[in-house]
Amino acid sequence: MSQHFRAFSFVDRILADETGKSISGRYAIPAGIADFPLSLVSEAIGQLAAWSSMAATGFEVRPVAGIAGRVEFPGTVKPGDVLELEATLVKADLEAVGYDGLAKVNGETVVRLLDTLGPMVPMVDFDDPEAMRGRYELLTTTGADPFAFGGVPLMNTEKTGGIPGESAEGVLRVPESAAFFGDHFPRNPVFPGTLLMNLKLGFALDFAKEVEPDTTWKPAAACDVKLRSFMPPGEVLDLKAEVESRDESLLRVIVTTRKGKRLNSSAKFELVRRT
Repeated sequence: MSQHFRAFSFVDRILADETGKSISGRYAIPAGIADFPLSLVSEAIGQLAAWSSMAATGFEVRPVAGIAGRVEFPGTVKPGDVLELEATLVKADLEAVGYDGLAKVNGETVVRLLDTLGPMVPMVDFDDPEAMRGRYELLTTTGADPFAFGGVPLMNTEKTGGIPGESAEGVLRVPESAAFFGDHFPRNPVFPGTLLMNLKLGFALDFAKEVEPDTTWKPAAACDVKLRSFMPPGEVLDLKAEVESRDESLLRVIVTTRKGKRLNSSAKFELVRRT
């Protein structure tokens, strides 16, 4: 069975779309999967905005992950929840899509995206334009099968060094193959930026335990998120986490990835004490 629109698609119904301006939709998280990280909630918001921007540009181009000024995590989600998705577009043209967005569960905000910008790439290089038009038509009419997603494989980072309490170094290995590559994207497989963010967040949380071993931390936000290059299957990246600042209530950790000497991505995570 083809994995397109199954292994990494998180909008199953578009409720309203003022193309290129605002869009709302929903996604039912399958109850049978083990986990649904908050990074995938942010992916769902981004995919919703992407549909509006692709429709506005006639499916000539599609956006890819780029910059997020701030991603806030005020809530939690679990398998079986239904995400209520919204996005407001401030830019949607052949160059980029810019938007803010949020996801709610039972009316309560669980993830909020602010100042997000995704550069556009030619649709034909990454996907089939006719398939994307057909999917958009499905989402705006009857809706798609809400239970196609089977989860993502377990992925971890490996710590390799660092200075205790000050920094941590590690390695991130992108899988050689995975079902989500068939959906992201069929003609040019790319490791999703939101999965990278989730792995970096996990690395930051592990590092935070070293900074204050007796404290349990939870993520409040990711700031200044930047993805500078595509990550193909099998890519190996070097990780580094460093304390930017800390006080009684907040720990800020900067996490970067590099391919050799070249900076691949960066993000600052705001962690708060779990009470």
